[in-house]
Amino acid sequence: MYLPVLQRNGRSAFLVLNDYCRRTNTVLGVNVLSRRNIIDLSYSTHFMDFKGSSIPSSMKKLVVTKLSQNFRSAVSLQTVPVPTPGDGDLLVRNRFVGINASDINYSAGRYDPSVKPPFDAGFEGIGEVVGLGLSASARYTVGDNVAYFSEGAFADYTVIPAKKVVPVPSTKPEYLTMLLSGATAHIALRRLGDLTEGETVLVTAAAGGTGQFAVQFAKKAGCHVVGTCSSDEKAGFLKTIGCDRPINYKSEDLAATLRKEYPQGIDVVYESVGGGVFDLSVNSLANKGRLIVIGFISGYQSASGLQQISGGMLPAKLLKKSASVRGFFLPHFLSDYRESLTDMMKLFAKGQLVCEVDRGDLDPEGS
Repeated sequence: MYLPVLQRNGRSAFLVLNDYCRRTNTVLGVNVLSRRNIIDLSYSTHFMDFKGSSIPSSMKKLVVTKLSQNFRSAVSLQTVPVPTPGDGDLLVRNRFVGINASDINYSAGRYDPSVKPPFDAGFEGIGEVVGLGLSASARYTVGDNVAYFSEGAFADYTVIPAKKVVPVPSTKPEYLTMLLSGATAHIALRRLGDLTEGETVLVTAAAGGTGQFAVQFAKKAGCHVVGTCSSDEKAGFLKTIGCDRPINYKSEDLAATLRKEYPQGIDVVYESVGGGVFDLSVNSLANKGRLIVIGFISGYQSASGLQQISGGMLPAKLLKKSASVRGFFLPHFLSDYRESLTDMMKLFAKGQLVCEVDRGDLDPEGS
């Protein structure tokens, strides 16, 4: 029996596991006779730590088999061999993976229409390195904790280019929340928000994955923060992370509240809902206001992925206020990514950043 251990110069190196080979074999340049095993396994086990990590021969992963805005219909659970890392790759045993609205858009074919099924699902994960290629071993070793933002995360094990991972102190799920949700808020507000102390910032879906970070970063910038949410429980959570005025839109009229309490308008809107909330946000902008669009979750499960907006007067509305609408898509800002993660991890280590994790506990189908 042979098991691939690592890729070197395009060829697989193999470890002989059968102590009673009935014929002569050449493995790693060593002539292995019948009833003789390899004595020095240190080179091989450095790259694939079978004893330490108990790597199985197969694993489960989610694969997008058809394009659909219904994620359950788009994917299938498959059993496949555990992949072997190439020269510059790491094999990561996933401990936690992140679920985002981006997963729905990708499985519906909206992000990159040229990508056709089947393809692997999931964008972000965190776990331990259990195997690696020769070049990757210059920076990493078996047992390192890493997080990554790359395709194929919805699997027991994922092969990731070493250049795409970020070392983390542990596999706590809080670090996972920073990869996409945290980085989106951190970079978008810094690069597009132009925040000034004393300004008013509105965060829609403020208790959500990325909204919670936007609230905290806006508050750290010295701004007055308004956040929308759908329950009193979420409003209470928003107060604990620095939101000055949580608005439960189920019990309060959002438009009327903004007109009454912020007659001069909102300086910056961090907007992820779309549809009517986008229209309201535009109407609520102050002079020189900035509206940052990071998503439009209200329409993601529709056929088009969008909800209609009444944008016919949008140019006039923006011109009248010298206001602007700015779109943000994280892959366009990857040059800021590592610095952003480093900053957030420092804040978290000091207890200055809350990373609320939704494990699905309150969902009837959660775990």
